[in-house]
Amino acid sequence: MNVEVNRRRYQDVAASLRNDLAKGVYTVGDRLRTERQISDELGVSRSLVRDAMIMLEVEGLVDVRKGSGTYVVRLPETGDQGKEEQPDIGPFELLQARQLIESNVAAFAATMVTKADILRMRETLERERADMQETLGGYSADELFHRQIAEATQNTVLVESVDLLWSLRKRSRMWETLHTRIFDRGYQVKWLDDHQNILTAIQCRDPQLARQSMWQHLENVRLTLLDLSDVDDPSFDAYLFDADPLAEVRGG
Repeated sequence: MNVEVNRRRYQDVAASLRNDLAKGVYTVGDRLRTERQISDELGVSRSLVRDAMIMLEVEGLVDVRKGSGTYVVRLPETGDQGKEEQPDIGPFELLQARQLIESNVAAFAATMVTKADILRMRETLERERADMQETLGGYSADELFHRQIAEATQNTVLVESVDLLWSLRKRSRMWETLHTRIFDRGYQVKWLDDHQNILTAIQCRDPQLARQSMWQHLENVRLTLLDLSDVDDPSFDAYLFDADPLAEVRGG
């Protein structure tokens, strides 16, 4: 029986690494094993190890240095053991869920969208373009665009589902920590192009293209964040989904 029903798998990985620190396997200043080594030793995916590393970084136990690796900056104390139970969500776990849910929401939106929905989404894209002119940009129009796609389904449950995904992102310290590593805003141009592709597919009432466009958009987000957070192995295969795992089931 699981001790914690709501415990996430990356928390188990973080607990294992935290235990190594507590037992003296590492000392302050040591470089942790690479993600690939930890993945092989624990028999888990690299994405789970990545989320676990971010969790330990949030706790102040390790320092992630781009191009160098992950280093121990503090050893856990007795009070740290409870930190692993704090509610949070791994950035890549969240992106995986968004790929599965939002791609299908976009497909359904393409069958239900109204002219008013299209006009609202066009206005939001213009707002995104305006936001990009600012030094730091913003994500409010980005979130609004995704919500408007859900609204185009005319299904309040789907709207609430998308709202929940964004709420999890906004309150996640792990997601915030990952985003502190983003200095180049050039990726936003690509993501805006993605949004235009999604809107075009929905406007054409093409469910398959809408699903594919949303999937590719979130795949581009995932690959960007994986590249930014890969500190010790440029050849990382970045596996979560290489393709939509449900496409074959759907006959796509």
